[in-house]
Amino acid sequence: MSDRSRADAVYSALLERQGEQWVQPRVERTRRVLELLADPQRTYRVIHVTGTNGKTSTSRMIESLLRAMGLRTGLFTSPHLERFTERILIDGEPVSDAAVADAWDEIQPFVDMVDAELAASGDAPLTFFELLTVLAFVACADAPIDVLVLEVGMGGEWDSTNTADGDVAVFTPIDIDHVDRLGSTVTEIATVKAGIIKPGAAVVSAEQPDEALRVIRTRAEKEGATLAVEGSAFGLEAQTLAVGGQQLTVRGVAGSYPEVYLPQYGAHQGHNAALAVAAVESLVGGGTQPLAADVVADGLGNATSPGRLQLVGTAPTVLVDAAHNPHGARALVAALDESFDIDEWGAVLGILDGKDATGIVSALVPAVARVFATAPDSDRATDPDAIADVAEAADLPVTVHPTLEDAADAARSWAAESDRRAVVIAGSVVLAGEALRLSELEDWKAGWQP
Repeated sequence: MSDRSRADAVYSALLERQGEQWVQPRVERTRRVLELLADPQRTYRVIHVTGTNGKTSTSRMIESLLRAMGLRTGLFTSPHLERFTERILIDGEPVSDAAVADAWDEIQPFVDMVDAELAASGDAPLTFFELLTVLAFVACADAPIDVLVLEVGMGGEWDSTNTADGDVAVFTPIDIDHVDRLGSTVTEIATVKAGIIKPGAAVVSAEQPDEALRVIRTRAEKEGATLAVEGSAFGLEAQTLAVGGQQLTVRGVAGSYPEVYLPQYGAHQGHNAALAVAAVESLVGGGTQPLAADVVADGLGNATSPGRLQLVGTAPTVLVDAAHNPHGARALVAALDESFDIDEWGAVLGILDGKDATGIVSALVPAVARVFATAPDSDRATDPDAIADVAEAADLPVTVHPTLEDAADAARSWAAESDRRAVVIAGSVVLAGEALRLSELEDWKAGWQP
């Protein structure tokens, strides 16, 4: 059997378990497997990242900065866009099929033991995400790596990633999301997320709503952790448009870094970059030693964030963005206004059940002239007709399309009627992944082909 076939078999085995959306506050189950494996997550340093939006982009910037310092890195993010090995990066590249399969062979006997224990106590077996977390920890230990940048799956305190002890806890902006699991208020959600703060850690936070910052500050004090907050301790000092991205001046917690190029669009990505710099300063120099200028230039200059305001088509322009909640949609609208000289945007919109479709559409209204409602390729997809109803209620012209391919064809055809029109595909990470594959298959950068 080839290594790819072995890795695909691992993914199939994971998919047979409770899915990623099946979440219980039971971090001790993951901890039990890791104990049997001699705690591989304790063999490297950890930067733990939580928040509502910007987690993946910030995590990727942190990882790129660490790699620019010559450190061997691991990165665990979710979900994936095209193939599940994207979730575990070793030195900036997806973990090899052989490494995934070997790690699975290593953990499977212990998984069977814990599953048996859970069955004996009347509990459900280990889930997809619990085991994927263990798999990532083992693969990173086997690599081996110096630092793991670890993105929370959901929340923080009871997330399976919280079996690792973060030397640095990073908070991207916190807003309302996953209300059925995290709580219906910012305070409740922040309380769950603040659970990643470990005794004596360094805490680095983006600007937050007052109620979220109070929770983070209280938890940091309780754990004897230091706290650096964007605005007072570090920040984005200047930001100007540049070809393919933006030029930034970042004030870190230990140094200042003028005129650094970031090949990504949107003010929110500039703020993510400042947060990433502060996180790395906090890890490698205790927040007292500036990073070398070439490290910041190389780290941010080579940072990528697939599926986040990514240009996938020209003539007409087509962007893909994973905005899947109102906060992300607002950031998308701001970025479209700041970075692109376009009069009319058509939005291909596909949303998963449980997401705030009304809030997402409402956030998009200032930028969008037309909606092309569709469904991501997921059993959790919201009916496109329901999305259309929300768009109509917001007085947006809308058409309904059963698949992304149909919606993208209609949107690109509409946009090709004027050089002042463009398309953005948004609403779901699943949809973003589909769009990336489709854009490559149909070569959207070659222009519109009716």
